[in-house]
Parts: sequence; structure tokens; C-alpha cells
Amino acid sequence: MPPSDFKRVIAESPYVFIIGVAGDSGSGKTTFTRAIRAIFGKDLVSTITIDDYHRYDRQERKELGITPLVPEANRFDLLEEHLLDLKAGRSITKPVYNHDSGVFDPPVLFKPTKILILEGLHPFITKKMRDLIDFKLYVDPDPDVKRAWKIKRDVEQRGYSPESVIREMAERKPDYERYVEPQCRFADAVIRIAFSKYGREASEDRNVYHVTLCQNEIDRSIKNVDLSIDLYPILSLSQRDFMVEFTTEGVGGRPMGALTFDGELNYAVARKLERNIEIQTQVQPIDLVQNGAYLTASGIAQLILAWRIINRRIAIESAPGAGGEEGTSAGSGGCRCGRR
Repeated sequence: MPPSDFKRVIAESPYVFIIGVAGDSGSGKTTFTRAIRAIFGKDLVSTITIDDYHRYDRQERKELGITPLVPEANRFDLLEEHLLDLKAGRSITKPVYNHDSGVFDPPVLFKPTKILILEGLHPFITKKMRDLIDFKLYVDPDPDVKRAWKIKRDVEQRGYSPESVIREMAERKPDYERYVEPQCRFADAVIRIAFSKYGREASEDRNVYHVTLCQNEIDRSIKNVDLSIDLYPILSLSQRDFMVEFTTEGVGGRPMGALTFDGELNYAVARKLERNIEIQTQVQPIDLVQNGAYLTASGIAQLILAWRIINRRIAIESAPGAGGEEGTSAGSGGCRCGRR
């Protein structure tokens, strides 16, 4: 069992724990580490976006006729150096890519926190980067979902027209399939997102999606896991649709357990799940659901991922020097995670 003051243990430990989150632009990468940010707070968690390590600005890429998905368009050698420094607890001078202007802003001083999230197109592209990352997550939304999300983000936040976003996605697709998608074979967990089986309007109006969490088997666990879901509140209190399903699926040549959720869970069920994670990890409070609210399938996946990541960090703390991969990362071929 971890100590009851595990947050303090992390704060005082010299170990910098790196979470890598891979996926296409607009795929929802930030969403699925939200629980980790909420549980540990900004003093312990920080994020680096790999977009900051582009080699060329937007105009230069246009002139060269390349997309940022091409490895040569990025400074992975510098990113590797910076990850080595951050892992050792040293500050870096980090480049900054401005998505609004498409050019680079002045670099900034970046001090490592004890939990570092590395998000972007290529966190697993080189062996050195993979070796430095403690937990690897690949986010893989259905093409229709990804298209809707990217259009919404780029139009509302970055000022693009819908037509330009659709055109860019078509131009980027071959590079995505060649350079980004194969990285899922290195992931400890793969998240798939589709529109809810209860209707696309449920996804667009209430953020309700059909979410599948594919995971490697856990090599080391802090104790027997009881992440139970209480059927009584579902049967007696729930007024909204909900489903759960477990299957075994092939992901990049590896078998993975695939846990699928859809719909919304009543607060009482969601709170019990939170409480179980608190008991298992001794990390608390975990309070992501307000009383009376419903937890979506995405929220449930966030909670389970948070438990999995915390478990990995506890295993490292419990066995100093045992910071290797939690599961096998061997595999080859494409990675559609049993894509529909």
C-alpha cells in the first residue's frame, strides 16, 4: 500500500514521472489526463506540447510542401535532450510555437514538476523518447468524431474556416497514417471514442460518447483491485442510459483488454468508483463529480486511467530503480485497435 501522504512523497521524491499522450491534432489528448491534473494539481503536474518542437513555422512548412506530421519537420533531437534534463530535475529553455500566428514566440524557462505530461503527434517516435516515458497513452477517436472535434476547435479557437480545416485534414491523412497512427503499438493504454449509441445529439449536446479503454495487463499492482460498480444505484436511481462491455481485442499485434462505456452514470455510482480509487491508492480527495451530477463514459475512462497511472507511479516508488515498461511494447503493423 502507498503511504497516506502519497502526494507529499511524490513532491519530495527526486523522480520525475513522465506521461506520454499521443494522437492526431484535435483528437482530445488533453481530456484523458484531466483527472491526473485535478487530483495532483498544478504544483505537481505540468504539460509540454510537442508542437513547440516544430522545426519550421507555418509559412515555412507551406513553402516546403510538408506537414508537421513528417518527422523531419520536428526537432526530436532537442526534445530528447530536454526530456533527459527534465527527467534529471533540471530546468530547460523551451521553444514556444504559437498556433494563432503560426510562428515561434521567444523561448521560456521551464522547470520540471514531479509529474510531466508530454502531449503531441510523436511522443513515441524514437526509442530514446519511449524509454524516458513512464506511461504511454494513445488517443484514437473515430474519424467522424475527430473531424467534428477538429473543426470545432480550429474554427472557434484558431480562427480557421471549416473548409480550410477539412482541406488540411485531407492533406494530413497520409502522413498521419504513416507516422502517427503506428505509435499506438507502443502504448500501455489506447482510448477509442465514437459517437454514442444513444445518438449523435447525446455526444454533441451532453458530451456523451461511446468510449473504449484498451489496456495492457498490469505487471505490478499495489494490491488486489476492487474498482466495482454498484448495480443498486443504477437499477434504482439512474434516469439515463448507460452500458458497459468487456472484450479482448488485438492492438498493433498485441491482445488487449477492451473496456467499453457509453452513456452517463449516476453520482452515487460514480462517487463509489472514486472512493474505491482513493482506497486503492491512498491518494485523496478524488472528487471529480459534483453531488447530483452524472459522470459520462469519458469521465469514467479518465478515472480508470488515473488509477492506472497512479498505480504505475506507486510501483516505481515502491521499487526504486524499477522504472521500466509496465507491459510489453513489442508489436508491428497498423493499429486500428479493432477499428470498426
